[in-house]
Amino acid sequence: MSDSTTQRAALTRDPNFRWLMRGSVVSLIGDQLTLIALPWLVLKLTGDPLALGLVVAMMSVPRAIFILIGGALVDRHSPKRVLMLSKYANALLLALLTALVLNPHTPHTVALSDTLSFTLLVGPQMTLSILYALALLIGLAQAFSIPAGTSILPRTIAPEHLDMANGIMMGLRQISMLAGPLLAAALIALGGDGGASASVTAGALDAAAAGAGAGAANGGAGLVANAHGIALAFAIDCLSFLLSAWTLSQVRMPPAASAARQAPVLSAVGAGLAMVWHDRALRTCFAYWGVVALFIGGSLQVALPVLADQKLQGASAFGLLMAANGSGMLIGMAVAAVGGARLRLASFGATILLVDALAGALLMPLGAIDATWQGALLLLLVGVLSGFMQIAVFSWIQRRVPRDMMGRAMSIFMFIFMGLAPLSAAATGWLLQSITLSQLFAGGGGLLLLFALTAAVATPMRRIAYTNNPEQT
Repeated sequence: MSDSTTQRAALTRDPNFRWLMRGSVVSLIGDQLTLIALPWLVLKLTGDPLALGLVVAMMSVPRAIFILIGGALVDRHSPKRVLMLSKYANALLLALLTALVLNPHTPHTVALSDTLSFTLLVGPQMTLSILYALALLIGLAQAFSIPAGTSILPRTIAPEHLDMANGIMMGLRQISMLAGPLLAAALIALGGDGGASASVTAGALDAAAAGAGAGAANGGAGLVANAHGIALAFAIDCLSFLLSAWTLSQVRMPPAASAARQAPVLSAVGAGLAMVWHDRALRTCFAYWGVVALFIGGSLQVALPVLADQKLQGASAFGLLMAANGSGMLIGMAVAAVGGARLRLASFGATILLVDALAGALLMPLGAIDATWQGALLLLLVGVLSGFMQIAVFSWIQRRVPRDMMGRAMSIFMFIFMGLAPLSAAATGWLLQSITLSQLFAGGGGLLLLFALTAAVATPMRRIAYTNNPEQT
């Protein structure tokens, strides 16, 4: 029996890993449902790409701002405890979101006295404001769940099994990106995707103001008509958090380390930043990724739902596009795992720049498509490139960074994309008010191609090697 087979057998017998894997499958699929349903709800509610960009930003910015604090709390407390609390918080927020979609205009009457009452009717603008608030709170909960989720595995699994355990978990994540969007598209299409908007009439508002609840209910049956499929997606995600919280409760954690020996949070963060800055290769790569994230990183989150809504077949097409990208990433990861060493160029940096240039070229014609299969093919190829490089990037960082700095280095890496990508998402929503989708995708792809070529010519990026010896400057 080979070593890999022996390790896999030992890993699958570990009860902690089995519980973590089961919870991960449930939670990841639920997350994908909300990733499809939330932007679709905003588009059906407003028809405004700017509003969609703001929702994405409201969910992403607090996640980026507080993720370093979340990591510090995980280091001082049990990651299981932090992750459990974040799951309950997410479940509560998604329950509220489900209720909002199902009953957007149900009047709420408060009796002030026997003869005086006050009726509140949630209108479209208030509903959008509530969505902004819920998106912000979901992002805040993720700021604690992400570092907790990435910290719990090495604390519960034997060190010799970590490589295989991480590989399985990352593969499950990519499979969820394939299955989740398809499930979300089916739920929304079959249950109702909110295709017919129904605004509250003036008569309904008058009736609600007069305390005639029945008239208000009849006049304003829903902010978005026939949106039960969207609500169902949120409800299933809510249940997934509760179920994954139960599986997490079955995990047995070792005793926590003493917090007295840990450095203050700001000092630890400063040491991590200094380590990245003094390593020329890390500094160059992180700066390049920061530029790409700032200008391009979040644009697809806004542009793809708009593309599906305006040029394709709606929610089902959106789900298929996302599924194609997820399946491409899974293929790319498999290729990297099996033959990545044979496919890479002479240097790590040159491989990154070539892959980004190819991805930019593939994104440029995406806005001009007129059939779902065309977009799915382009995003499949982009996904293959992305999945291939994701394995290479994580492996390169893990080989290069000292183990006692690994958490801080990865936090900085995640901060780059979680903090800067939302800015490009908001900018994309604003740009789509004045330019076409074709112009947006052509410009974004061309910009990524330009960044790769500029970095190859004007920076030492192309000479960064596959080495674990940091270059000090």
